[in-house]
Amino acid sequence: MTENVSLGMPRLPAPEYPAEVHARLEQDAREIIARYPDSRSALLPMLHLVQSEEGHVTRTGMRFCADLLGLTTAEVTAVATFYTMYRRKPSGDYQVGVCTNTLCAVMGGDAIFEELKQHLAVGNNETTEDGKITLEHIECNAACDFAPVVMVNWEFFDNQTPESAKQMVDDLRAGRTVEPTRGAPLCTFKETARILAGFPDERPGAVEATGGAGPASLVGLRLAKGEAPHHRIVHPRGEATRQEGE
Repeated sequence: MTENVSLGMPRLPAPEYPAEVHARLEQDAREIIARYPDSRSALLPMLHLVQSEEGHVTRTGMRFCADLLGLTTAEVTAVATFYTMYRRKPSGDYQVGVCTNTLCAVMGGDAIFEELKQHLAVGNNETTEDGKITLEHIECNAACDFAPVVMVNWEFFDNQTPESAKQMVDDLRAGRTVEPTRGAPLCTFKETARILAGFPDERPGAVEATGGAGPASLVGLRLAKGEAPHHRIVHPRGEATRQEGE
């Protein structure tokens, strides 16, 4: 017996942006395209651009990119769905990412993620009812010497605990000022997307704000450059190697 399958109506083409929005985005997009010898190379920053408009990459945004770059919507969709930095559904003003990769996980990242899910009443890649916070677990952000690390709109919050992470998201939801451990002051996800599209961060002092690696990373860097004294190194099998100069 053959199962009755309804294929439904074909999906209609995505609507266009309103004329004034289209004109504004096109001006920015032309600036992005001009940076590259091959216009197709502008796709990634252009996806950030359309994401900065609505907070996620919509079908309208993908059609906009396809039209300006001479691509098919299928080609644009293939890229937009490959990278996790592009959101496919409405998300919060603040993307709170908890690193659950190996070192952060064993240092407390798993516990932080579970506590935040309970505290915010959301699951992975879900957004709070007030539209403020989208919670997700993320992969390594190369800050292992500050584990466990939480990122908010790609800014670092180092050496977190379940309690400090819950206080941080409560402050964000209440509109209180929250300062990253290092790096630029926080801005909304839409503002972050525009910066990632390659446009300057015009907030006073934001460009000057910076951060650095932790002591463990810097010791390794100095050793690699030969700038630090070579201490006695124990061979994995227990045989001590000779110190330099012995």
